Amino acid sequence: MQDDRLLLGIDIGTSSSKGVLAALDGRIIAEHTVPHDFDMPQPGWAEQDADAVWWHDFCLISRALLQKADIAPARIAGVAPSAIAPTMLPLDQNFRPLRPAILYGIDARAGSEIADLTEQLGEDAIFQRTGHTLSAQSVGPKALWYRRHQPALFDRTRKIVTAATYLVFRLTDRFVVDNYVAPYFTPFFDVGRLAWHRDWVERVCPLEWLPETAWSNEQAGAITAKAAAETGIPAGTPVAVGTADALAEAVAAGAVSNGDLMVMYGTTLFLIQSTARFRPHRDLWASAHLQPGPAILAAGMSTSGALLRWFRDQLGADERAAAEAAGANAFTILAQRAAETAPGADGLITLPYFSGERSPINDVHAKGLFFGLTLSHSRAQLYRSCLEGIAYGLRHNIETMAEIDAQPRRLIAIGGGAQDPLWPQICSDVAGLPQDIPQQTIGAAYGDAYIAGMAAGLFSDWRDLQDNWVKIDRRVQPNHDAKAIYERLYPVYRDLYRDNRQHMRRLSRLT
Repeated sequence: MQDDRLLLGIDIGTSSSKGVLAALDGRIIAEHTVPHDFDMPQPGWAEQDADAVWWHDFCLISRALLQKADIAPARIAGVAPSAIAPTMLPLDQNFRPLRPAILYGIDARAGSEIADLTEQLGEDAIFQRTGHTLSAQSVGPKALWYRRHQPALFDRTRKIVTAATYLVFRLTDRFVVDNYVAPYFTPFFDVGRLAWHRDWVERVCPLEWLPETAWSNEQAGAITAKAAAETGIPAGTPVAVGTADALAEAVAAGAVSNGDLMVMYGTTLFLIQSTARFRPHRDLWASAHLQPGPAILAAGMSTSGALLRWFRDQLGADERAAAEAAGANAFTILAQRAAETAPGADGLITLPYFSGERSPINDVHAKGLFFGLTLSHSRAQLYRSCLEGIAYGLRHNIETMAEIDAQPRRLIAIGGGAQDPLWPQICSDVAGLPQDIPQQTIGAAYGDAYIAGMAAGLFSDWRDLQDNWVKIDRRVQPNHDAKAIYERLYPVYRDLYRDNRQHMRRLSRLT
């Protein structure tokens, strides 16, 4: 008799939330997506409302999936959430949010706090203990910014959590963060002991404000009666600890073996490579995996899909109008027109640092730049140059991984941008590497469903994932003629940041 139990995965992303109900063999029974936005109160800031976005979307999606699938809720055998990370969300004594969450590396407000903590603790000591250096990706400096700039709210704080932790709390009444996300609370987490470092935490906040830690695929608890009433998920259903959206995306892509590199084409571009052992690099982010044993080496760019959306909204009025008239997608039209232009965009190079940059330069003061503009350049070439700039950033990160003998063996593309007709091709051309694109590109929610199965005791390893859940649809091969052009332009891209870094910092001080 076929096992008819189902697994529920819900992911809260930067620009949308997605959910999936999956059978134990990986078949998708139902899926649902809810778009949302994030707030930018001022340049360099990025925030999101935990209840109006995170919890609202989770409840809406869980009920929508049950309705779409038309199933008895009791068939749900396990639930796993994932969400944008790391975020900094303070909660009061009743565990309600005190302010909107401060988002991950796209929020660059804590530059002074990064400098101050680095000076106090020492860059070498931070790296040796945490496997990270302080950057816009780090929670610690953002918590310090919160203490300095919003002291009245800080005094009312009783917990500091990230997004998945908040969701698990609303579902189970337990505060827990997974060992993959906890290291991004830099400089609070000791990766050697997989535990909070009290002395460094209490330079910023009390230790008891932080959640306990566990493995992503462990069971955090079960759906409470209150959560059942809000979500429609039966009380008592097992809930996984969960993880960040990026690691859940890697699971969805099947990028779980040593040397697999997941390339997530989303609002930001995020890279996760599975490694056999912990391999820290000062310009990247090393972390624990879903479970004991292997490790993760990660990298991320602050603005990839966000840059393309900015271009569409600010410079693509004609394409938006054409898309509306044809019932098409403006990005598809932009890509079609850019594909008609030659690689290299006629000597135009874009630095995609429109919201600072994460790895490998880790510079909150980095600025976006169009270099080489002439009166002959077209909008299509500008858009192509944006895609190429993101691809140069991808290559820069892959080269940085290779510095510690972590050259990826296989690239797997996932996320909404993986379906773009041009973007992955340009990335393969610039990096000189092929990319596998799975059949299922719904993303993190699909990985969450598998993690839910692990937490519920239905899967013990990756065998079912690799044999049944993940199937490769196509492979993007590099175009060697295009690669030859990019080989000549890439060094110019690298030099542009180096030669203009001081001017970017000067501009930050002036503005």
